Amino acid sequence: MGIIIRVARPEDLDVLLEFEQGVVSAERPFNPTLIDGKIQYYDLNYLMSTEQAVVAVAEEEGIAIASGYALIKKAEKPYFNFDTYAYLGFMYVKPEYRGRGVNKLILDFLMDWSKEKGISEIRLDVYDKNESAIAAYEKAGFEPLLLTMRLRS
Repeated sequence: MGIIIRVARPEDLDVLLEFEQGVVSAERPFNPTLIDGKIQYYDLNYLMSTEQAVVAVAEEEGIAIASGYALIKKAEKPYFNFDTYAYLGFMYVKPEYRGRGVNKLILDFLMDWSKEKGISEIRLDVYDKNESAIAAYEKAGFEPLLLTMRLRS
């Protein structure tokens, strides 16, 4: 049967909430500013209900194995050469399915959705020390743009 990518449904919410905590766990080693315990990054109900976003789910044999979303946003600065862009996030693949190209399938689905909406600028954030994620995004055609620096005094 293989892996299929589809739009998330309300009945996916429980597994998506589990995936969200998987994202948090994966990011903790890269971000010392995260609080302990459960963190809610995403308003999944909103993302699944607005025309400005799509939440994608990868499934194999009826089991959800990965997720991601695209959200259309207005350009933050008036001097950008685009008015809107698609922001990608919630990129998660269950550990036992990593290395099989599932993230690329999700990315392709989200990029296709963005293009269908007339969006040509697509952005995402990745931690600068997350070398495997950076390599995967570069392989999909993304390139680094900005590095945020911080100082804790």
